[in-house]
Amino acid sequence: MGIWNRSAGFGPGPSKHVLLAIPVLLVVVITVIDIVAPADIHLGPLLVIAPAITASFAGPRLTGAIGVLALAAEAGIALHDGILFSRNVVVQMVALAVLSLLIVGYSVVRERRGRQLAQVRSVAEAAQHVLLWPLPSGIGPLRTASVYLAAEDEAEIGGDLYAVTRTDDATRVLIGDVRGKGLAAIGEAALLLGAFREASHQHADLTALTDALEQSVGRYHGEFTPPEDEAGAEERFVTALLLEIPDDATIVRMTSCGHPAPLLLSPEHSVTALRLHPAPPLGVGVLVPSPRTLDVFTFEVGETLLLYTDGVIEARNQGGDFYPFAERAAQWTECGPEPLLRHIRRDLLAHVGGRLGDDAALIALRRAPTHSGHHLARLIHAEPSRGWVRDSRERSF
Repeated sequence: MGIWNRSAGFGPGPSKHVLLAIPVLLVVVITVIDIVAPADIHLGPLLVIAPAITASFAGPRLTGAIGVLALAAEAGIALHDGILFSRNVVVQMVALAVLSLLIVGYSVVRERRGRQLAQVRSVAEAAQHVLLWPLPSGIGPLRTASVYLAAEDEAEIGGDLYAVTRTDDATRVLIGDVRGKGLAAIGEAALLLGAFREASHQHADLTALTDALEQSVGRYHGEFTPPEDEAGAEERFVTALLLEIPDDATIVRMTSCGHPAPLLLSPEHSVTALRLHPAPPLGVGVLVPSPRTLDVFTFEVGETLLLYTDGVIEARNQGGDFYPFAERAAQWTECGPEPLLRHIRRDLLAHVGGRLGDDAALIALRRAPTHSGHHLARLIHAEPSRGWVRDSRERSF
């Protein structure tokens, strides 16, 4: 199940009707004080505050109405003092009218900009749903959940990516991070997601699948030259982590292309940092390809794999402290995938003050009970063709 980000997670603000009471109350208070104050004290010019405040939350019509109310109050004060047609009052009312018109003009521009921004967000959200299909709540023997937090509010999508697909007897998962963020990274993310979904059904071996993705990214870099004002092609790459979880064995196979290793959450607040043997990121253009190691770990019923991008672990608070991801995740090891990510999302945004400096994505995979009865030993040896790998784990807590 996907958890999409549209805000920093704070509650909705006051309604427009409640906010409207503020400028109306200001007009009333200023008018009453000016009437009861001594004759040499004039607070009428302060009435311009009312339409200025209204423009911050309302449209041009309501702002104009408050401006008219302020002019009426200014006229009422002058009429009460018997100086309605004096030169000073006329100048004040003309100035108030001009300022109110300027504020209404600003409100028109702001409202037009708001409509444009809403349209951009709508298009970006549609693109996000097309590229990052929300994960099903269950796939194969797994319960799943995902969350995406974009650094750019206008785009609501960036270079972080993930996908899950089924083969005949296993579930394959991809999580990655395209260098950069925002709309500039969408093209490369779309290419990699499409290549993964197609190649997953063409390659029985996870390392062969990774090689196929490397070729796709390399072709993309060769065909599309970045603009001169962006980073050169030699700096473009994608970190990626690929997983394969068989249906009938309590193991998980992984191969990393420069991507952070996942956390393994076990009951009773146990968090394990898995140790991988990463190859270079996809698309770095190395002359001699590095051999890819297939790491294999046990993945028991009730355990949760927590996949993430570096936007999570590199998130800083105002004091410059990184988000203590493993420590915080240890609080919610008993939670299912969706509530687990909901807790982490809320806690992460609170840590950074509501705004991330980089895109962030998380996936939670929990192995549900099955009836196959197939269990493997804690020490796993891969097939000779894949090289020797072991169940290596580094306890964090």
